[in-house]
Amino acid sequence: MKGGYFYERRTKQLSLFFIGVVFTTIVVWSWEKTPLLTTLLPSHSQVMQLFPAGGVKVKQPTQSKDDFREVEVVANVTYPINAPSILGEEGLVDSISPSTSSPINTPSLDIHEGESSSTSQENHQESTTNIIEKPVSSEVSEKSINSISNPPKQQLLEPVSSEVETEDNGAPMANVEKQACNFGKGKWVIDNNRPLYSGFGCKQWLSGMWACRLTQRTDFGYEKLKWQPKDCKMDDFNALQFLKRLQHKTLAFIGDSLGRQQFQSLMCILTGGEERYDVEDVGKKYGLVKARGSVRPDGWAYRFRPTNTTILYYWSASLCDLDPIDPGNRSTSFAMHLDRPPAFLKRFISGFHVVVLNTGHHWNRGKVNANKWVMYVNGTRVTNRRLLNIESAKNLTVYSIVRWVDGELGKYPGLKAFFRSISPRHFFNGDWNTGGTCDKTTPGKLEVLQEVSSDLLASGAVKGTNVKLLDVTALSEVREEGHISRYSIKATPGMQDCLHWCLPGIPDTWNELLFAQI
Repeated sequence: MKGGYFYERRTKQLSLFFIGVVFTTIVVWSWEKTPLLTTLLPSHSQVMQLFPAGGVKVKQPTQSKDDFREVEVVANVTYPINAPSILGEEGLVDSISPSTSSPINTPSLDIHEGESSSTSQENHQESTTNIIEKPVSSEVSEKSINSISNPPKQQLLEPVSSEVETEDNGAPMANVEKQACNFGKGKWVIDNNRPLYSGFGCKQWLSGMWACRLTQRTDFGYEKLKWQPKDCKMDDFNALQFLKRLQHKTLAFIGDSLGRQQFQSLMCILTGGEERYDVEDVGKKYGLVKARGSVRPDGWAYRFRPTNTTILYYWSASLCDLDPIDPGNRSTSFAMHLDRPPAFLKRFISGFHVVVLNTGHHWNRGKVNANKWVMYVNGTRVTNRRLLNIESAKNLTVYSIVRWVDGELGKYPGLKAFFRSISPRHFFNGDWNTGGTCDKTTPGKLEVLQEVSSDLLASGAVKGTNVKLLDVTALSEVREEGHISRYSIKATPGMQDCLHWCLPGIPDTWNELLFAQI
């Protein structure tokens, strides 16, 4: 009996064991043939992954070779700030390429004295270059100027879009910031609350020759138009808020007479065009005093005592450093250093918090000769005929000053810099000295829909830097009725001024754009 009992029990155990083996074999075989259950399990990459790899992906502007090719076409003169050229006995060295240590890559163009100006773009793209470096980063290369007489067709640069800035790892920054919207795209609308100050007042700050209310002009509809950006909101200018933003700070305009107009416009807006006794003249602090025999000082500087805010202007029509070649000679010519910032800017930039640069209308042969300016690069007089071309010299200077200022931004984290695009002229039926006129009393049109700046040189120069473009060209281009025209205080016939603007007027809008971006 006992033997039979144990035999029967062992038989049942073996049966269960074999059944288990068979069942397991069937399951494994089914799993391999039909992996249905695998689709129900999360992948290894998805386990405990709360966010996509690399964080939130945000489109960022890229700098491809095509980008630099656009700058090359637009500017004619491009160079890396850290790859200066060397001047030899016969002029410039043949070829210099951007230094690999430069944070901003720009193309290099060949300069060959005997080459035709019609050399194709493909030729200078295929040219080989050598890297020449110097420790002084403020020097620049004259490497630049191919196809000057007949430059290739210009390509429009991409507009600055509103994008989210990200850290290097691709994840969104803790404080999400948006770049400035395209303020240059929009329309002019009637605003009965304008002008921002009286054209009969502001005599403390405004030059009489620009105060059109004091002339024989009778139409003032141009004062009532306000710029309204298309895709973004621009707050109304608030003088108290502006001064509060710049409390214990200094804003400097460096440029030509159009920069002076913007400076005077801002002073009138901030004071409401009224006499202010809490605004102190601090020009002496910056050496801005009228020299003996001069018509006016080289600039002006005023401090608003309540907020300790300084607004200044310095005249530098070319944005070049100017040195007398023969200091002892009163009729000396001046070395016009295309690759050096104005000495005033270099000296005082450490104390500035906002800098607005501009140049453009003095870059013509007549002005250069009249001012006795002699072009220099790397401390040597320029003899290369291609660089002596006015447009090429201007391009070199604009790129040079922007790169230099961009380098200074790294030294002074509290500094912001703007390069204002060129203010358009509106001479019809001639030029300023050949009977050109601008008699219109209504705008050419009211809307600007282009996506890119009309000033390709300025937009190309600031691209890839932390210097911002203050784009005023297109929105000013449609306002041909806003110039001084034939009107003057003395009511004497003469040449018309179709370059400068009536104040109050268009430069007020430039300052509204500035207010929106600081």
